[in-house]
Amino acid sequence: MFDIVGKRIWFFAISLVLILASVIALAVLGLKPGIDFSSGSIITLSFEETVTPEEVEGELLSLGYAGQVEESQGKIIIHTVELSTTEKTKLEEGLEASLGPVEEKGFETVAPVIAEETAKIAAIAVGVAAVAILIYITWAFRRMPRPFRYGTCAVIALVHDVLVVLGIFAILGSFMNWEVNLMFITGILAVIGYSVNNTVVVFDRIRENLRQGISADFEVVVNSSLVDTLGRSLNTSLTTLAVVIALVLFVGVSIQNFAVVLLIGVVAGTYSSLFVAPQLLVVWEQRKWSGFVRRPSPAAGGVRRG
Repeated sequence: MFDIVGKRIWFFAISLVLILASVIALAVLGLKPGIDFSSGSIITLSFEETVTPEEVEGELLSLGYAGQVEESQGKIIIHTVELSTTEKTKLEEGLEASLGPVEEKGFETVAPVIAEETAKIAAIAVGVAAVAILIYITWAFRRMPRPFRYGTCAVIALVHDVLVVLGIFAILGSFMNWEVNLMFITGILAVIGYSVNNTVVVFDRIRENLRQGISADFEVVVNSSLVDTLGRSLNTSLTTLAVVIALVLFVGVSIQNFAVVLLIGVVAGTYSSLFVAPQLLVVWEQRKWSGFVRRPSPAAGGVRRG
């Protein structure tokens, strides 16, 4: 049998590196807020002639507007300051005069007060989800000794996953101008649900093996449970990743953030549910934080599956 629990020092080290890198990226680079959180206007245009985002951006500057321009599925998407209907019309007329006939395909604007309220609601949603998960898992494992530890370890694992996603998006925002929008928050909530689902599967197997009394050593029970669920967890994650990769490759920019957050979150969530949450539970149950580095007894490698 694989001695997964015995290698927890390596798993904790990997997680620590990822978390530190994410925190540094967030502190130094920060997240780039999209229109949902920073206010402004987005105009989607279709030009009759072939134009590049750089050409459109240059014309924007000559018209007195600062903004970001990108191309998606043959259309030009302009992110700029909040525009009134009159200002939008003048902007389109100016672009048409220099770049040829243009057709508006979409327009949306968000006022600063709405952007601020949206940010607050998004933060509350993530916080409420974490608290609800803590309460639910504690209740679901209420017949186990110290069920609060199960809920706490699951929440720590999902915080690990969210930090990894945030850190990577800080890097993407700095070097590729990727913005954080409501689709990003939707993806974060989906990642939280996915991560917790995987963790609960592992915890449920630990509960079964404890009831069966396969060993008096809690480390041995957890290791056996991880081996029992390893194949299922990896197969489920690989199947999910196949779908998410298809979304990233073939679906337009409209749900790009959602798909990429899921891609990162599925990988991080699978890792944390197998190699972070159960290992934390072992350390906590031992009541010795030196258990981060202490290897379990050799018996962990010879227990049969329950």
